[in-house]
Amino acid sequence: MIEITQEFTDKVFSILADVCDSEEIKANPNMKLFDEGLLDSFGTISLVVEFEQQLNISVPISDFNRDDWATPMMIVQQLAKRK
Repeated sequence: MIEITQEFTDKVFSILADVCDSEEIKANPNMKLFDEGLLDSFGTISLVVEFEQQLNISVPISDFNRDDWATPMMIVQQLAKRK
């Protein structure tokens, strides 16, 4: 099982909040970002760039499936697998 620290989770949530321009992400880690209109194709590209720069985790855009990356918590889990 992959260990996910609170520090890692907080960092990912912070990146998401900045890219999506919404602090609500931190309070609701299971909100569906695409359904809520907080994340779109352009935002996805920005996220991938920020994850690489701030976390040193590479995510090919072709691996970013909306179903697997739908919520902040799912994004944390997907990134933890790539650490």
